[in-house]
Amino acid sequence: MTWMTRPVTILLASTLLAAGCRKEERGGVPLTPLDISINVNNPAYADVAVPGGWIYLSGGSQGLIVYRASNDEFVVMDRHCPYQPADFCKVFVDETEIIARDTACCHSAFSIVDGTVVEGPAALNLQRYNSSFNGTTLRIYN
Repeated sequence: MTWMTRPVTILLASTLLAAGCRKEERGGVPLTPLDISINVNNPAYADVAVPGGWIYLSGGSQGLIVYRASNDEFVVMDRHCPYQPADFCKVFVDETEIIARDTACCHSAFSIVDGTVVEGPAALNLQRYNSSFNGTTLRIYN
């Protein structure tokens, strides 16, 4: 390689590498900033006082489902159905109290235990949020 072609080769390689490092667009639910805390001993949150309980909260894209998996663990999911997210379909916990579904818009169902798809056409699980619990306060964030 001559001294003139080396800078051109390096520039071309750098450009190709930079283009290959671009983040791909996320599929599913739009990422919505979230950082809220609730005191689970507050009577308004009595339904999550024991494992297996759940509540709806405001926040996220279409609201949240908070499920208490154990004494120390919570699972928090966005209610926005990930199937055709531009339609802004919202899931609701059904009479079984373990399945969140939307029968009018996205026609999918999800486990509230972990947000996994239990009935399609959705292929993506419900969007989950991080949570931490100190025995009294549940913090939900991303």
